[in-house]
Amino acid sequence: MADRRTTSISSRKQPRQARSTELVATILAAAVQVLAKEGAQRFTTARVAEKAGVSVGSLYQYFPNKAAILFRLQSDEWRQTSDLLRAILEDARTPPLERLRILTRAFIRSECEEAEMRVALNDAAPLYRDAPEAREARVSGTRAVETFMQEVLPQASQATRALAGDLIMTTLGAVGKQFSEAPRTPAEIDAYADAMADMFCAYLTSLEQG
Repeated sequence: MADRRTTSISSRKQPRQARSTELVATILAAAVQVLAKEGAQRFTTARVAEKAGVSVGSLYQYFPNKAAILFRLQSDEWRQTSDLLRAILEDARTPPLERLRILTRAFIRSECEEAEMRVALNDAAPLYRDAPEAREARVSGTRAVETFMQEVLPQASQATRALAGDLIMTTLGAVGKQFSEAPRTPAEIDAYADAMADMFCAYLTSLEQG
């Protein structure tokens, strides 16, 4: 069962030539448009192929089914979020709590900018969320958070740092998702993000002093 699930969401092959890379990029761009317009329930490989201007057979060379396409879109989004985490949290030139504030602003802005796509991908999540690839992709940014917590809470226990990191990241994800469900102005986004950052910084400061 696990093997079949792994195969079903894994790409058939990786593009090795420029033409193949362009084809995959075209397919993924078309998939984003179809998902945004039709939603997860009406998302099909046929619609993606038509939007991309390629045959279904060409699409199947790289993606065996719609779950594989959706997982690729989701894993790309997870990777972008992980890259954002690392770029901000590992910037030693900036004081730790200021990094956390910058991260909170960037994360909330990203949630609002890509809310429609994230809602659609969340609807599609049952197709792939329990697959091994999905579990691996979700934890790819964990190390950056762990390293940051070691820096900002050097005297705290490992359990305390783990709890603090999990609480902050879980809150960011859950609150960001809820906040982004309604249209927001840039001023509203910044004000909300700054309030969240104030809360996070106060929490970490209390842990450090305690």
